Amino acid sequence: MSHVANELSSQPECWKRAAELAVQHKDALPAPGERVAVVGCGTSFFMAQAVAALRESAGLGETDAFAASEFPAARSYDRVVALTRSGTTTEVLDLLAAVRGRTRTTAVTADPDTPVMRAADDIVVLDFADEESVVQTRFATTAFTLLRAHLGLHTEQAVADARTALAEPLPEGLVASTQFSFLGRGWTNGLAQEAALKMREASLSWTEAYPAMEYRHGPISISTTTTATWMFGEAPEGLAEQVAATGALWIEGRLDPLAELVRAQRLAVAVAAARGLDPDRPRHLTRSVILDGA
Repeated sequence: MSHVANELSSQPECWKRAAELAVQHKDALPAPGERVAVVGCGTSFFMAQAVAALRESAGLGETDAFAASEFPAARSYDRVVALTRSGTTTEVLDLLAAVRGRTRTTAVTADPDTPVMRAADDIVVLDFADEESVVQTRFATTAFTLLRAHLGLHTEQAVADARTALAEPLPEGLVASTQFSFLGRGWTNGLAQEAALKMREASLSWTEAYPAMEYRHGPISISTTTTATWMFGEAPEGLAEQVAATGALWIEGRLDPLAELVRAQRLAVAVAAARGLDPDRPRHLTRSVILDGA
């Protein structure tokens, strides 16, 4: 079994631990009413998008998400939350250094022996969710679960659904698809983007992700008998029927959206296997991006 396959299978247990830790780290995480920016790179950026949309939609305060390299330095926030599995990513460390002393910062990381431990004001270490794989799975969803629980929005059903996502077979014909589109609404947009990234990284697949209502505005033109469209959360009225009419395979998101991401992770590994690829050795990628001279 690949590292990534082994690690993604441990997510239900990781989520339970993260939810329990949320209370312990209450003071290190954003308080209701704070104006917050959540930042990251790659997978962590997409999870930041999901967290930001979820927090703001719950009425807990204005919340933005940025790729660390695109953070608007002139904008004022009460707190910046950085998601960084490795704790070594150059763009994240540069951002934390730039706002130090004028904005409170929190880093959520997997490795307690990295530079981010000195770069942020507050630290949450999820070392039990660290990974050997380059392709992120359990750290990303565990960090999201920590923040979701902190917002009071985590449920045991999410954990149960993750177990279902691991146990049930993938839909028939899905692995053989030639293209995959992932759709989301609100906070699930970030999850859809992350699902597409997993497919690119692990299986070199042609994948795209969109807000669900935008799919009719052009992207549906690629739908055909060999493509698949996967909805994270509740679909807009009539969209499933419209996609099905193209001949494409429609995948309804029946589980908690975070558990649907687990299903997509499994799909990435399955497609990699079908194509003779090693998901532990994604092309041109490393576990952390550390820029020379930074």
